[in-house]
Amino acid sequence: MLAGFRSLAKSPFAVVLFGLLIVSFAVFGISDVFKRSPAADVVDVGARKVTPEDFKSRFDTYRRQLESQGQSLTPDEAVSRGVDRQMVQELALQESMAELIAKMGVRPSETLIATTLHKQMSELPAGQRPFNPITGQFDKDAYQRLLAENNLTPARFEASLRDDIAQSQFYASVANGLRTPRIYSALQAVYGLESRDLAAFAVNPASVPQPAAPTDAQLQAFMKENAAALTRPETRQLAIVRFSAKALEPTVTVDPAEVQKTFDFRKDTLAAPETRSLIQIVAPDAKAAAAIAERLRKGEDPAAVAKAYGKTPVVIADKPKTALPDRKVADAAFSLAEGQVSPPIAGELGQSVIKLTKITPAKAASLEAARPKIEADLRVQNAQAKAYEQTQTYQDARDAGAAIPAAAAKAGAVVVTSAPITAQGTDLAGQPFPGLTPDVLKTAFALPTGGESDLIEAEKGEYFAVRVEKVIPAALPPLAEIKGPLANQWMLQELSKRLKAKADELAARVRKGESLDSVAAAAGSKVQKVAGLSRENARQYQALGRDLLIGAFNAKPGEVFTARAPAAPNAPQLTYVVGRIEGVHTGEAAEIARATETLRPQTSMAYMRDVGQASRVAAMAKLKPKTNLTLARQALGVDTDALAKSGKDTATKPGAAQ
Repeated sequence: MLAGFRSLAKSPFAVVLFGLLIVSFAVFGISDVFKRSPAADVVDVGARKVTPEDFKSRFDTYRRQLESQGQSLTPDEAVSRGVDRQMVQELALQESMAELIAKMGVRPSETLIATTLHKQMSELPAGQRPFNPITGQFDKDAYQRLLAENNLTPARFEASLRDDIAQSQFYASVANGLRTPRIYSALQAVYGLESRDLAAFAVNPASVPQPAAPTDAQLQAFMKENAAALTRPETRQLAIVRFSAKALEPTVTVDPAEVQKTFDFRKDTLAAPETRSLIQIVAPDAKAAAAIAERLRKGEDPAAVAKAYGKTPVVIADKPKTALPDRKVADAAFSLAEGQVSPPIAGELGQSVIKLTKITPAKAASLEAARPKIEADLRVQNAQAKAYEQTQTYQDARDAGAAIPAAAAKAGAVVVTSAPITAQGTDLAGQPFPGLTPDVLKTAFALPTGGESDLIEAEKGEYFAVRVEKVIPAALPPLAEIKGPLANQWMLQELSKRLKAKADELAARVRKGESLDSVAAAAGSKVQKVAGLSRENARQYQALGRDLLIGAFNAKPGEVFTARAPAAPNAPQLTYVVGRIEGVHTGEAAEIARATETLRPQTSMAYMRDVGQASRVAAMAKLKPKTNLTLARQALGVDTDALAKSGKDTATKPGAAQ
């Protein structure tokens, strides 16, 4: 891409093209070029819209949350996993419900919104609260900065807050008139406190004939049965040339004269200014300020003095003069000696008195102290410049017709050839290949065999180009390569089938009237018993295995069943058991009564969740929102044309309801 623009800029055609663009703007107006069509919304329901920009912002927020958990998600991966579709569906449900509530006339007052906003901002960590540290007043600029850091605007955040309050009021009114019947939680209590007595024995693997080694024909059939799991993904062998400023940094030398020059330029910013620490007490009026000043001069505790006037002293530590928001307070603070108390100050934010507690003198900048940081900065800058120079040499060679390896050699860069790698950047053993960024992989897997990319800037000072040397299509591996492990799996599966057949045979004998103990003994096993097995204490019996526990809770009293279970040490991966429910016991009446009341709030909450979800679905069915998955994908930067050609795009046409 960069190379294309670079070549275009050198050509006479560029002058003509730019001229035509200027004429078109003059004739049609530049604003029309960027005007969005009426249908260009990802979600459209009544008066509510979700624009492509809004959708992109929400997706970015979701992606940052994943990254904070150590996961990554590119837009293309989001589409392949269906995340984009799920987000559009969820937004359609949300906006439909919000629009329906608004149509019902549920609208929170601006006073309530302001109060809720103030409360939420007050509950943030101390360093994030958008309030003036001296006056305690709401700081609009700090509020806007806080939202911007979280990819939000005041309008969007407050609209979301308005929706949350409206829905809380709506659902609260529903909940106040709704109380689930006691029978709901009583049934849960009976279900949870029910206990069972289990008797079971494991099928001895020695009681069934061991399978012989499979033939090649059997393994081929086994491979076809498990093709989805055994098929190796498409891999590619790549030739990668990288120009990396970070890699060049250790080779870069820094000129001492350049260090001195940079220090002289930065000297003022590197110096530490004089700072002062003070205690400020805001007074209700000038008379109170005079009294506060007098009491502080007598040595009274500032906290006690402030408390007498219903105030809390503001402690300001180690601040330069420019950091104090009130100019008059700053002038007073920097005119006092340490320990002195100011006269009443009629500042820009009202009457106040300050007591100066500490003075930290200014500290001049030192070249020796600043040298490590300056040298590091210059090393980074010089390495970036050197990497850029290499890219220019490389690009000139490419423009002259050289292939990637020859152009890289001319620029002094090394071409690295990878092993066959997957689209995730790993080899078939799952080991990552170093240096393969998501940008490299995305570019490489969009090229044909022999295809060469343009030079791409991944980040500041980091550039790469890639050539696809070989494409290895997804396919089943040759039998010879996996014959050993595959034969083991085949034999385990065959043994599992025989164990299951044996378990079914033994269970049939018990059902016909033979005792559980005699059948177990005949099979070389022994009956084990578990009394009082309940859903509440099932975690204590995880060693029995999930399938056996499910079978035990699904069986009726006296019923004989079979289930898989973990094998004993040094045995096959699993075995089968024959079990029977010897008895089912209900919980004590008093315990059920207590559990019924304990579970009732949870039952009501679960019921309300169901009501809430049903309400959203009903709102969506009633208002019939229009959604546009294609616009959503375009907002994420996904190539929808390429997606459509691949046959994987199931989005409807723009503007159509989905």
